[in-house]
Amino acid sequence: MKRQKRDKMTRAHSKGYQAGISGRSKENCPFQQNDARSQWLGGWREAVEDRHLGLSVK
Repeated sequence: MKRQKRDKMTRAHSKGYQAGISGRSKENCPFQQNDARSQWLGGWREAVEDRHLGLSVK
């Protein structure tokens, strides 16, 4: 059970990062559960910081 939950949270973070790096708004978060939403927003914030530093996804 823990493995599935961790994988889901990792996936949420990754999807948030992808959304942030592509310039999408944080209002587009598809998750309603607090844990997954938090992970998605964390990934989104990380990507926005990376974009401001001039980094991009390869």
